[in-house]
Amino acid sequence: MQTLLIIAIAMAAGLLLSRLMKILNLPNVTGYLIAGVLIGPYVFKLVSAEQIKDLKLVTSTALGFIAFSIGGEFKLQFLKKLGAQIIIITVAQAAVTVLLVILALRFMPGEHSLPRALLLGAIAAATAPAATLLVVRQYKARGPVTDTLLPVTAFDDAIGLMIFSVCLALAIAFSSGKGITVGSVLLEPLREIGLSLLTGGVMGAVLAVSMRFFRSNANRLSLMLASVFACVALSEKWELSSLLTCMMLGCVFANMRRDSIRVLEIIDGWTPALFMLFFVFSGAELDFSILTTVGLIGIVYLIARSIGKYTGSWLGAAMSKSDKNVKKYLGITLLPQAGVAIGMAQMVAASPELPAALASQVVTVALFATLVYELIGPLLTKMALKKAGEIEEANLGRRSPLANLARLLRRSAPVK
Repeated sequence: MQTLLIIAIAMAAGLLLSRLMKILNLPNVTGYLIAGVLIGPYVFKLVSAEQIKDLKLVTSTALGFIAFSIGGEFKLQFLKKLGAQIIIITVAQAAVTVLLVILALRFMPGEHSLPRALLLGAIAAATAPAATLLVVRQYKARGPVTDTLLPVTAFDDAIGLMIFSVCLALAIAFSSGKGITVGSVLLEPLREIGLSLLTGGVMGAVLAVSMRFFRSNANRLSLMLASVFACVALSEKWELSSLLTCMMLGCVFANMRRDSIRVLEIIDGWTPALFMLFFVFSGAELDFSILTTVGLIGIVYLIARSIGKYTGSWLGAAMSKSDKNVKKYLGITLLPQAGVAIGMAQMVAASPELPAALASQVVTVALFATLVYELIGPLLTKMALKKAGEIEEANLGRRSPLANLARLLRRSAPVK
């Protein structure tokens, strides 16, 4: 009953703040995050840190459905149309970001500067697909930047996980004096990524075939729910990436079913509440007190990562001869960072081979970056897509934020 009450409080807070965001013409996801901060253990304390940890099942499941939705966008004919563009841009922006952050942090003062730079450089590659997906859906964005953004954020997770696994092994070796082995640096990351894609692919094929025997929307919704639940559970059991597994589930399903677009629309009526809970609980975990403990390293990390994402995506878009708006605006939309980065930071904290002081510093910087990027990232994504002309004016609302606020005040004023 306590868990249900917490969920009810989180949903009520998310709904209230989403109304305020509509008045201010801001993305709903920003309101969800602010709602989480307000009800969380660091402001009004309606929800404790222990209770949030007990609800990890909700956030893990939500990430699975987010990945499933992104995978559903990966139609082969669509990817063939884009060609090598996606791969070039994804690799370029990830590589430039990692290298720039490592170089910027390598000579910062403090103990274990090289392992710290390696770990934070790898975490910097991660991009949050959840916030991006919600902004795109809320404003019905369409165009070259949007078409490039969704697959790039998805492929970015695969590349980021491999880079992180390699950098984690190197950081452990440098900080503890242990030798570097091919297995720890290459084979283990390849195993995780390969098995994640294989598991998701098999489950996607099973889901696509099963649809032939169930025609009603209710039964098809149940099938999709069961498939995502199974992928998340198997990923946890086998220590795989649930993001990659569920993304592959959606990708294989979308390419095996001609009616995949219509079928996937069924699940869109169920997931908004789950996505809202994911962002409210993510916001509740953001501790503003860490701002005083991050110091110069956190500021340098933010600046270096932002420059790396923009410069790398611009370089990749130029190399692949992409649309001019992709070169100009894609990097801005890749700034949000949340679930994957936090997961990487938790892996650092759980590594007994790393010194406790080093792990604590890496986790603090990662949480600080999440706090900043998740609050301003959706706003920047909306701004970039609007500048690129991919959000129609009708989907934004014609009134300015100040006009909407004034209108609300006039409505609430007492009648004379």
